[in-house]
Amino acid sequence: MESAIPPHLECPRTRKRRVPDDYVPPYPATVARYKPSVKRLVMAYFGLQYRGTSIPDSAEGTLRVIATALARENGPGHWDRARYVDEEGFTNIISIGYWDALDSFDNWYAQHGATWASGALTSSGFGTFTEIVRPAIERFETLFSSDVREGVACLAEGLSGVVQEHAYWGGARDRIPLSQTHDMEPVGEPRVVTQGLHQRVFPHENICLIRSGQDWTATELEERRMYVEDVEPVLHTGMNFLRDDGLGVGCFANRYMTLVDDTGRTSERTFGMSWWKSLAALECWAESHPTHIAIFGAAMKYLGAMGPAAKLKLYHEVTVAAADEQHFEYYNCHCRTGMLRAASEVK
Repeated sequence: MESAIPPHLECPRTRKRRVPDDYVPPYPATVARYKPSVKRLVMAYFGLQYRGTSIPDSAEGTLRVIATALARENGPGHWDRARYVDEEGFTNIISIGYWDALDSFDNWYAQHGATWASGALTSSGFGTFTEIVRPAIERFETLFSSDVREGVACLAEGLSGVVQEHAYWGGARDRIPLSQTHDMEPVGEPRVVTQGLHQRVFPHENICLIRSGQDWTATELEERRMYVEDVEPVLHTGMNFLRDDGLGVGCFANRYMTLVDDTGRTSERTFGMSWWKSLAALECWAESHPTHIAIFGAAMKYLGAMGPAAKLKLYHEVTVAAADEQHFEYYNCHCRTGMLRAASEVK
């Protein structure tokens, strides 16, 4: 087995892992491996928000604008689009871009991305928002149950062999290189500055972002029935709890999203994407809250029944970002959108 932390990011530990050195996980998993030359990545969420299920014509044009921009010079190495309905009944369509070169992102953003949430592309019929993290390579981790990469891992050189640090509570922390020496605890509180319809959220140190997904495209017959009837409803309940009541457990915002193609057609690939006050808050919910215990129990029953024949693909990426690695900007969005829900307003 390999360590989830690549050799060039290993250092003498001052903080212990949650498992002993001879721990053997009960099933295999891998992580994304990046070239040692990659020092920082960018995860940029460009959201469009409108009330109801029918997208305004002007919003359709704005979606084409961002799709065209993402294909331009210095654009992302990978991007995808997802949709969900939030707690206020607004439909949100988010185009998610990933970069592994900060200069390329900065050049692209200055030319194409900076106006997205400024109001320049927005009519009264919809809102726009930008949420960006640009973490140092030491500040995030990935995990995969199959050899199919998603999200930020699409920029990786490849996947690792089987890694040791998974299938136990606290595994995500142990896979983050910075955890070798740092507790990654939050410092400060988010605040919002409002100027008319434009709002900026200034975050705190060590906010946590997770994207955790599942792909059941390849499942068939009994496996498909088990996922659709036994697992997904429990997952959906947990995602709705975080969406509606997550602040009480440290979740600032949660989106249970479905990946869509350029025409808006839905896929059989979903993911939860959420902002947390800290990695510790995410860990506490995962380890002890009834909603996640139910998700974990349903998933383990499913995987136990299917064994190695399971065709369900699972993955996640977790980032703990420094304050100067974050950017949150909203225009004409309702007050519970993303990080707006968590911030105290400053005029």
